[in-house]
Amino acid sequence: MKETLRRLLPKQNITLTDSQLDTLARFGQALLEKNQVMNLTAITAPDKVAELHFYDCLALLNAAVFRGKRVVDIGCGAGFPGVPLKIAESSMELTLLDSLGKRMDWLREVLPELQVEANVVTARAEEYVASRREGYDIAVSRAVARLNILAELCLPYVKVGGVFLAMKGQLADVELEEAKKGIALLGGKVERVFEYEVSSAVHRAVVIRKETATPPKYPRPFTKIKKRPL
Repeated sequence: MKETLRRLLPKQNITLTDSQLDTLARFGQALLEKNQVMNLTAITAPDKVAELHFYDCLALLNAAVFRGKRVVDIGCGAGFPGVPLKIAESSMELTLLDSLGKRMDWLREVLPELQVEANVVTARAEEYVASRREGYDIAVSRAVARLNILAELCLPYVKVGGVFLAMKGQLADVELEEAKKGIALLGGKVERVFEYEVSSAVHRAVVIRKETATPPKYPRPFTKIKKRPL
């Protein structure tokens, strides 16, 4: 994993120390070991974990400034993109949020072993926001839902002036078009779409700036969000 990252990271002008690379490799090994008894990832080759998980997530370092920021990873699953970002930028304060208890229990177990500090929360995004509304500089999310659903779950967490980074693939333009109205209703404005290449495929991070406070009625219960996206 380390050699794969050493080869790939210069393409994004990202430099990590040997210690950071070691921690990423240990996290990847722990992920693959646990994956034998728990469904954490469909990617099982170490070099592919390095490229399709770690390198993909670390590309976000070029989409926003994470140093010293409060960051929430919504629907983090096995810790992506939050854990690789925290390893690369230890000064940020990270909250990992997901409703799947077993995955979160694993993160609570493995992160202290790696000396990676994070607030690991088992909760639904539309419910946990009640106590954390507009409390973060940056919200990130990867492979959770279509953007017109995801925006309502994530933007309420972001303070005015902060950003929401939605990691998307080749259908980002289609999703963006259907989500534009909802993003505006939620107080956001699309700042740019950051493109980068992973394994010969174009990946995109939609950068949404929070311009005004999200109206208190959002987010709605998830059944309503899913049935009638904004």
